[in-house]
Amino acid sequence: MPLGRVVLDTLTRVSLLARMKRRSWIRAPWQAAVVALALPLAGCAGETELDSLFVRARMDMVRSQIEARGIEDRRLLDAMRKVERHRFVPASYRAYSYADGPLPIGEGQTISQPYIVALMTELLKLDSADRVLEIGTGSGYQAAILGELACEVYTIEIVEPLGRKAQKLLTELGYKNISVLVGDGYAGWPEQAPFDAIILTAAPPKIPQPLLDQLADGGRLVAPVGEQFQVLQLVEKKDGKLRTTEITPVRFVPMTGEAQKER
Repeated sequence: MPLGRVVLDTLTRVSLLARMKRRSWIRAPWQAAVVALALPLAGCAGETELDSLFVRARMDMVRSQIEARGIEDRRLLDAMRKVERHRFVPASYRAYSYADGPLPIGEGQTISQPYIVALMTELLKLDSADRVLEIGTGSGYQAAILGELACEVYTIEIVEPLGRKAQKLLTELGYKNISVLVGDGYAGWPEQAPFDAIILTAAPPKIPQPLLDQLADGGRLVAPVGEQFQVLQLVEKKDGKLRTTEITPVRFVPMTGEAQKER
C-alpha cells in the first residue's frame, strides 16, 4: 500500500476514534480495544481475538443500551445477543458496530441505533407464528432480528444495490424465512398480504394507505412518520378500526419513491 494511503488511513482511524470518544460511545478500555483492533483488521475474517471482542461488545450493547432503557422481551433480547450486527456494517465502520448510534451503510442510508431497532421490534409484540412486512431492508440487520422472532419476513428495499447486498448476506447467514424484494415499498407486498405486523425503517410524510390495508385485523404497524419533525407511531387494527399511538420523537432517513408525492 502506498505510504500516502497508509497515512490517510491512520488519520481517518484517529479521527473516527476521537469522534466516538466525544459522543461517549466508548465508555470502557475494552471497548477502545475493539476499535483499536477492528479498524486495521476490518474486512478480515477468522480473527479469533477480534471475534471474541465483538461478542463482548454485543453482550454489553444489550445490557447497557437496550435492557437498561427498559426493553424486557426475552426473545428479543436473545435475538439481539445472537445476531452479529458487525456483519451488516461496512468494513470502514465495523469497529463501531455496537456503538450507541446509527451508522452509514452507503447509498445515503444508515443502519439504525440498536436501541431503536429493539424498541420498534418490541412494539410489534411478535409471535413465532407471525408474518411480518418490513419496508426498507437497508443493511438487512432489522430483517435478521425479525427473522429470529417471526415465522415469515417479507422485506422491500427501493435502493437496488442495498437490496441485493442484504439478500446475499441474509442467504449466507442461513435465513430461509426472509424474502427480499427490490422495489418501492409504498404499495407493500399485496401478493403476500395480510401481515400480522408491519415495520417501516424510513419515514413517510404519512403512513401509506396500502400498508394499512395490508395489516391484518389484530395486527400492529410501527413507523417513523413526518418530515422535519418525526414521531415513532404505533398503529393497531382491531375490528377494522385503527388506533394510533405516538411513542417518541425519532430521526430517520425519508421514505423515497411514491411516498414523496404526499409531501
